[in-house]
Formats: sequence, C-alpha cells, structure tokens
Amino acid sequence: MTEKGEILMALEQIEKDKKLKKEDILMTIEGAIVSAYRKHVGKNANVEAKINLDSGEVTASIIKVVVENVVNPLLEISVQDAKKIEQNSYVGYEVRIPLDPQDFARIAAQTARQIIVQKIRESERDLLFAEMKEKVGQIVSGVIYRVTNGNIIVDLGKTEAMLPMSEQVIKEKFSIGQHIRAVIMKVEKNAKGPRVILSRANAEFVKRLFEIEVPEIYEKVVEIVSIVREPGIRTKISVLSNNPRVDPVGACVGVKGARVKPIIDELRGEKIDLISYSLDPLKYIASAVSPAKVVSVVTISEKDKKAEVLIANDMLSLAIGRSGHNVRLAAKLTGWYVEIKSEEEKKEEIRKGLEEQKEVS
Repeated sequence: MTEKGEILMALEQIEKDKKLKKEDILMTIEGAIVSAYRKHVGKNANVEAKINLDSGEVTASIIKVVVENVVNPLLEISVQDAKKIEQNSYVGYEVRIPLDPQDFARIAAQTARQIIVQKIRESERDLLFAEMKEKVGQIVSGVIYRVTNGNIIVDLGKTEAMLPMSEQVIKEKFSIGQHIRAVIMKVEKNAKGPRVILSRANAEFVKRLFEIEVPEIYEKVVEIVSIVREPGIRTKISVLSNNPRVDPVGACVGVKGARVKPIIDELRGEKIDLISYSLDPLKYIASAVSPAKVVSVVTISEKDKKAEVLIANDMLSLAIGRSGHNVRLAAKLTGWYVEIKSEEEKKEEIRKGLEEQKEVS
C-alpha cells in the first residue's frame, strides 16, 4: 500500500475511533508541509500545499508574483520565466510553480504520523478533561501513590488527582497504596491532562456521602437544606422531608444507625448532628444546639438575628462544645447569632438586675 493510501486509512480509522475530523487533520498536515518547505527555501516563501481528500495525493507549489524586474526572487518571477510555466502570465499575475511531489509525499507521510499522534493525544486530553469536569461535586475513589510536600497524589485510573494539604482533615493519616475517597472540587486544563483537585475537608464531601447512603436524599424525598462542618470534629446537617410520612432524620440515620454509621466510619469518627429543618427560627435554633438539651430559646433581636438559648447547668459545656465548635456551627447552620447561658447564669443575671433596680429606686 502507498504512503498516501496509508495516511487516508489511518485518518479514517482515527475519525471513527477518536471522533477527530479527517478534514481538520489534513489541514494541519498541509500547514506542516508548508512549514517544512519554508525551512529549506526561506520563511517568507509563499507556499501552498494540498492533499486530495479522496486519493490522498499530495501536491505543493510555490506562488510567485509576475513582475517586470525581479527584486525578490523568493516571491517574484519575471514575465519571461512565468510564461514558460503558464503561457498566459502577465504582470501582477500569481504563478504556481509545482514542487516535486515525491519529496512532499514523503514529508506528508512523516508529518502525518507525527500530527496524528499529537492530535490523538490532544483529543484524549480534551475528552478526559470534559469527562472529569462533569464529575465536579462527585465522590471518586483512587489509590494513593505519591505524597509531595504534604499533598496527596491519587491514581484515579484514567488520570491522577491531587488532595492538597488545605483540603485534608488534619487528624486523618493515609499511606501510599491505600484506597481513598474524596469529592472532586475543581478540574483545570493542563498541558499534560486535566488537573483534578480533591477534598475530604469540604462539607460537600459529607453531603455526597449522604446521597450515596440515603436513597431518600438521592430521590429528593428528603432534602439537605444546609450543612456546616468543622472537619474532623463535627458536622451539622438540617434536613427536610418532602413527604409527610417520611421522617427526614430517621431516614438519614437508618435502622440502628445503619445508614449514618458508614459515613461516620468514612469520616474517621467525626460527629454528625442531624436536625429537622423548621421555618420557626426558635425551634430551629433549639434543634441546632443538639446534642445539648435546650430549656428555652428567646429572641434578643429579630432584626439582628440574635437569640438567647437557655441550657441546663450540666449541659452547658456540651452546648458550647470544645473550643466553642458546637455553638459556632449552630450559628452557621441557622444564620442566627446564638448566645448560650446556663440556668444558673440566667438566675444570677436576673438577681443582679433586681439588685440594680433596688439601688436605683
């Protein structure tokens, strides 16, 4: 089989397998042939190359303008010389001088092979980028095969991804060869392929885990209204049922915790508070302070969204949480500033208030 026949067959196979248009590759090859010839005769030469789409035949020519007095032989030709090529040539006419087709058939074949490989790689990178871009927000699983400056590099099969230190949970420790799950946060184009950024610290990771474990969430029967998280410590999730017969919290917990347990295990024991969403802000705040039992909730300022939560004395530390994380997450979840007070603190506040009133009177 001839080289030009091989080119067309290769292009047709690529068009079928890789979804690359044969015409686009031919245009690139033609451009490469022009560049190759210019390297021999001069970068300013006016060269034209064509490949027949049906036969694969390569033709090339150098184009020169017919002039009376030649100043630039690379771009110009005399009327006398032009008439030897085309009898009807005249000043101003563009003459196409054929170049040796054998040389260009060889160059075309070599160039075609290089460009086809390049185009296939580019196409595969583009397809992989589009595929990974569609997976943003989804959980993927891979194997850790390298750690660089604290960043974990994960083999996803078709490509690699990075779990940066900033997206890791501090208390979690992984080793090379270990399987790991994370959510895709971002996909960027890169010369070597898509740059995939993962996260295990983002609240989105927990949300996607619940979608996997709880069919009612995936089917939109139960809806996650809001989710806030302090990675490795605690996550609070408010849920709402779109079916009055379905308890949203119960659906997420499962029988004997069967649904929430795998999520807690994946998060290495991170605490999860599931809260029924309520349009009543005071009721919502009371639930958000979970696991502490609330005595009462009163509005300090509706305009500023401030509320006072009264807690039993033995529940105060639980309500506030270690380093204040529980009350801080409750405030983020509800959008209200939450002030926690024990019953004892409230009684003392009332007593001092009464004493101040007596002194004034």
